[in-house]
Amino acid sequence: MAKNKIQKHALKKGGEEERTKENSLEEMLGLRSGQSLELLKELHILTREGRINQDSRRKLKQVYHLTQFIESGMTEIVARKMADTSGATATISLADHGAGKSYLGFIIYDLLIKNKCDREGDPLSAHVYGIETRTDLVEASQALAAKLAFKHMTFLNISAEQARFKESLPPQIDIVTALHACDSATDDAIGFGLDKGALFMALVPCCQAEMAGVLRTSKALALSRTPLAELWRHPLHTREFGSQITNVLRCLYLESQGYSLTVTELVGWEHSMKNEIILARFTGQKKKSAAERLKALVVEFGLESAARVRFAKAFE
Repeated sequence: MAKNKIQKHALKKGGEEERTKENSLEEMLGLRSGQSLELLKELHILTREGRINQDSRRKLKQVYHLTQFIESGMTEIVARKMADTSGATATISLADHGAGKSYLGFIIYDLLIKNKCDREGDPLSAHVYGIETRTDLVEASQALAAKLAFKHMTFLNISAEQARFKESLPPQIDIVTALHACDSATDDAIGFGLDKGALFMALVPCCQAEMAGVLRTSKALALSRTPLAELWRHPLHTREFGSQITNVLRCLYLESQGYSLTVTELVGWEHSMKNEIILARFTGQKKKSAAERLKALVVEFGLESAARVRFAKAFE
């Protein structure tokens, strides 16, 4: 009996020491409370020894900051859904476009959904959909979700454009995210969100080559017509101005479709040059003036051909 007591004491002490070790590691690495260290190791953010390099620290900081923005939007949606007195289990859905290795989707699930919205009997049920075109990354994400028992995660090997017409996705998606979705993939994510009646969108655009290409093609004509073309006369300015005008048009488009906008920095510029985040909350109040300004800008800068495709609803 004495031997059993000693063994139990040793096991208890060992468990306490392990929890203390994990807590101290969380503090040292700047992790959020309750974050799964195993998940971070599987995502190769942490090494097997629990270390983190500078590149991984920067990536994790970006994802954490974006998660905070999403958590704010998710809290508002949850409150709205929980106020429904119909008696049915409330559900909330999130689609992450250009998911890549699904850092964002997994960390959102780990911090905001696991043991809160994924168990039988929970008052709210949540589901995360990862949209990615690279088959190997989709398969790896599926395997990791199964390993970690993140059973309310689904990964689809399709593009954001294809996702708009995918029948296996629910007709309503509450939250749409796109972290560094390249070029027009951000516009496809916006189109997806509009089609699915998204209540909240968090978009971090990446390279915006399409509008810059249009500006480049019409540069000579624009220079002969208006001094404003000096804004993009030099190749570097063409690229930067193309990026800027694309995001301005995206914001006007979302406002014209009933969203209120917040545009801010994701993290400090020392962590990423692709740092602009567009947060859109659905209000239902469509701004006619935003659509009119969008149309005026695309005419002024000779962007009608691309804009009519990307921002089609504003021209209806």
